[in-house]
Amino acid sequence: MSTIGRRSTATPRELTRVGDRVSFIYLERCTVHREDNAITATDADGVTHIPSATIGTLLLGPGTRVTHQAMSVLGECGAGVTWVGEHGVRFYAGGRALTRSSHLVEAQATAWANRRTRLDVARAMYRLRFPGDDPSTRTRQQLLSMEGRRVKECYQRESARTGVPWRRRDYHHGDFDAGDPANQAVTAAAQCMYGIAHAVVAALGCAPGLGFVHSGHERSFVLDVADLYKTDIAIPAAFDAAAHGEQDVATRTRRALRDRINATSLLDRCVQDIKGLLAHHTTEPPQDTADSVSLQSDGDLLVAGGRNYGHAPPESPSAENLTAENPTWEEPIW
Repeated sequence: MSTIGRRSTATPRELTRVGDRVSFIYLERCTVHREDNAITATDADGVTHIPSATIGTLLLGPGTRVTHQAMSVLGECGAGVTWVGEHGVRFYAGGRALTRSSHLVEAQATAWANRRTRLDVARAMYRLRFPGDDPSTRTRQQLLSMEGRRVKECYQRESARTGVPWRRRDYHHGDFDAGDPANQAVTAAAQCMYGIAHAVVAALGCAPGLGFVHSGHERSFVLDVADLYKTDIAIPAAFDAAAHGEQDVATRTRRALRDRINATSLLDRCVQDIKGLLAHHTTEPPQDTADSVSLQSDGDLLVAGGRNYGHAPPESPSAENLTAENPTWEEPIW
């Protein structure tokens, strides 16, 4: 008899850090199931076992079927799961977070909610992308102009390096094959980067929709993060793939990008960059990995959760003076 249903949920301490995981795995035309604490991909060629705790992002392409048990173990391991279109170039849906702490999303919301700090983070993002320029006094329009110029220069530079012809960025929404090989490769690389960035953003517990450069989209912050590595990771990998011919450009791009991501330890870099961007707006949580739920009281005071604060005896301290470490009179809610 299977013991899958009796396996306990993994704790954060038992899980592989997101920075140490395989960047992404793309599957299509197969059935994804669970065997013990691994997932399996079954297709016409047989069964492939994949350790679920080492996956950063699982990209599910056309023709894939995934079982409830497979999603259960992927969720327990904090693996990002995204459903994508053919060639892996359209995003349909995403997975869940690895972290159980809200400290980074609260820091993100704090920085985003203020127009000045939102611009400060946007400038810091451009500083990461283009270290040769000082964006500290740039307006938003100047930042956009700087980005456009640098990205255009990157396309031209990679075209000259690889010998791949390049005229301009030409993206045909819903028609991947309409672009030339270079544009197909850039599209495939961009979508893979979005999936990876989404997985890291979700794993850290941040809000995908609260962007500092992009706005108005459910994945604005994901687009922000993916763009940090456009000119030094995504575009060079795309041109390397396009240089090897016009056939199977999307597949070669994914492989080239995967190799470059692993060689540069991009997942770990991405984690550190996000934390660095939000560092001025957060305090690192304690290293204890146990779940922690607090209640907000007056004066920004946090008190222990899971307690009833409705009947404080006269001689007991008031709720304002209680902390999570000193709950002297509360009754359990349940």
